[in-house]
Order: sequence, then structure tokens, then C-alpha cells
Amino acid sequence: MGRATGRTRTRRIPRAVLALLAAAGAVVPGTAARADDGDRPQFRIRDERVGESSGLAVSPTHKGIVYTHNDSGHGPQIYAIGPDGRTRATFTIGNAEARDWEGIAASTDRATGRGVLWIADIGDNMDGAWPDVSVYKVVEPRTMEDATLRATRYRFRYADGPRNAEGVMVDPRSGRLYIVSKEFSGGVYAAPAKLRADKVNVLRRVGPAPIMATDAAYAPDGSSFVIRTYFSASVYRSPGKLLAHVTMPPLKQAESIAYTRDGTALLTGSEGEDSPVYRVPLPGSARPSPSPRPARTSARPRAVTASSEAAAGDGLLGVPMPVLWVAVALGAIGIITFVAYRTGR
Repeated sequence: MGRATGRTRTRRIPRAVLALLAAAGAVVPGTAARADDGDRPQFRIRDERVGESSGLAVSPTHKGIVYTHNDSGHGPQIYAIGPDGRTRATFTIGNAEARDWEGIAASTDRATGRGVLWIADIGDNMDGAWPDVSVYKVVEPRTMEDATLRATRYRFRYADGPRNAEGVMVDPRSGRLYIVSKEFSGGVYAAPAKLRADKVNVLRRVGPAPIMATDAAYAPDGSSFVIRTYFSASVYRSPGKLLAHVTMPPLKQAESIAYTRDGTALLTGSEGEDSPVYRVPLPGSARPSPSPRPARTSARPRAVTASSEAAAGDGLLGVPMPVLWVAVALGAIGIITFVAYRTGR
């Protein structure tokens, strides 16, 4: 280590390093996406009981309400958070077990118009410690008052073997539930169209997911979905069909993501006490269209980000994307270490 001095030297990060970090999806200081009000969060979760916010879901029926919950080691509670970050109501799921809650999603019952919450007990850090995982379905309360709710429990297993997961989302058009695994070679898994509460439902892989996905959410109109990682977010038209990459604000431990009610921006949060929640606008190509447009055979292809085609397929030169991600990330780490060593001498 170099000798400490009273003045801190500032060095520019070489462009090659920035390029490698961007390719790996890392957040580089000074390049992170800015929230609508600058670098300040939209709000902070003020409730001292919420020390490990691990999921976000925007209420489909209560304006300004966002639901969150703790990670493992806490009770089966969900918290309704207002626009100022303060808890409006605490709901205890009376017949649920909080083994490792990792995500929450919201949808609307098309028959009744009531909101529906899906609480995902899908964490499995031992990749096979549990014979099955669970998702609890709860009808959204009509009023924001503390209450104990009952849920319908759906049990799941993966067709290709157990795995760890943190992302859950529901397609608002079909009502189908999806789980996104958190792995180096992650996947998007579809639940059966009709869920059974009296048997274990089988999840089947329908597409790839980015490395170490920490959450996922469907757009309110069902036109796309987003998958969050520790570094960034990716928006997809359908599994494997990338629309855009979205750079995220730097967070202590990025764990959650949700769409705003109008679908034009994302909310993303972190674990930790007094944790911030940022609002990140979506690029135009990833926003919902005001109305469906008829297909035109002569139209030019939809504009996507430069990295969309490579990320959606098997990778450059046929190399699988997970391998490329790992290689790029390791290369970036090596270069940063070298630069840090040289500048610290």
C-alpha cells in the first residue's frame, strides 16, 4: 500500500475499464441512471421492522401504495408503504410460513377487479434444501388497516431440478405466474396455466435469465417484463427477446424491482435499514405503446440497444452468454485491480 497523505488523488477510470464494466452490467460511479429527482431516492422505507426489504409490488387498487416484505428470519408480514416511505398498514399472513421470502408480485382479478398479491417463498441458498417451494396468493385488502389475512398456498417444484430463486412475476394478460432463478445460468420458469392447491405444481423453463437475478416484474399492460440483477436491469418482450438494458442507481444490495402503475418507469430498492427506493424512467423502446399498432410487412425492424441481439441469443461466436458474462466480469475485476495497484503506488 502507498503512504497515506493529506490529499486524495483522483484518477480517471480508463475507457477500456468502463467498457468492460458496462458489458458486465456493473454500475460505474458517475454513470448510474439518475432518478427523476436527481440522485435522491423517491422515498425511503422508514419502518424499523423492515431491515431486509427483499421485494416490491405496486398496489393495483390503492394509489401510492407499495408493498414490501423482509427476507428470511422474519415473520409472515407484508408492509403497505405510502409515498412518504411510512407504513400505512401491516398485514400478517395467518396461515403462511416465512421460510425465505424473496419476492412479491401484484395482479388484478379480472372477474372481480380486486387486487391480488403473490408472496414468493422461493429462496433456496442450498439449491435443493427444500423438497418444494411455495407462493402465497392473497386478495388485496380494501382498506389500509392492520389485519391478519388468509392466503392460498401453491407449492412448486422445478422440472429440471431444485434451484435458488428470487424473482416472481405474473402476466396481467394471461394470469400465468413465472419464477426467475438466481444462478450463473439462470432461467425463467412458467407455472401451469391453472394452479392446484392440492398438489405440487411443476415449473418449466421457458427462457434464459441474466446472471444472479434478484427480482422480476411484468409491465402493467403485459407487453414486457423486467429482470433485476445486482448491477442492472433488462427489459424483455418475451423470454429471451431483449428490448433494452436499463442502468440502475448504485444500491447497497439491490434486491427488488417493480413497474410504476403507468408502466413508464421502474421502482428499485435495496436491503438495509432506512433503505432507499428509486424511480428510474424507462427508455422509449421499453415503454408501453398507447394503443396496439397493426403489423406492417415493409416496416423497418424495431430499434433496440446495440447489445440486444447478442444478449438475447447464445452469445458472440456461439459462446453461451453466462460464459461471456463471467469472462467479461473477471476481466473487468482484473483490470480494476491492476489500475488500483498502479494508482496507489
